Formats: sequence, structure tokens, C-alpha cells
Amino acid sequence: MVISIIRAEYTAEYRIKLTFSDGIEKEIDFGPFLRNAKNPMARKYLDKKLFRNFNIEYGDIIWNDYEMCFPIWDLYEGKI
Repeated sequence: MVISIIRAEYTAEYRIKLTFSDGIEKEIDFGPFLRNAKNPMARKYLDKKLFRNFNIEYGDIIWNDYEMCFPIWDLYEGKI
């Protein structure tokens, strides 16, 4: 079965609730990843206005035309 993200909802701080194509829901906290990131392209998403500006494209959650994205399976397992 191919898993994809069908819905993403910002909840608080750096948290997003993801709904996957099999009905599973996970709330992912991206905060630790962003705060520990060494890459300035990722760290810029500590700006909550930028962080909240995500899209779902082809089953992936992305920011700024794939400037930041994550493997779906990792998100499905609740880790990044």
C-alpha cells in the first residue's frame, strides 16, 4: 500500500496534525528538528509565519516548492 498525506492541519507552535491515506492521524512536533537544524534553509522556518505556510502536493507536505520536505514514512512513524 502506498501511503500519502491527505490532510495537514497546523495545531500549535511547530506542530502539525497529519492525516494519512489509510486514515491514521499523527501530530508531529517539528520544533526540535528546526531548533537543532544546522542548515539556514531549514532554520528560517522557525519563523512561525513561514512554518505555517505549507502545502500538500502529491501526498507530501512541503514548504516553499520543496525547499523543506520530509520522507512520508518517517512522518507516518511519527518521527523526523
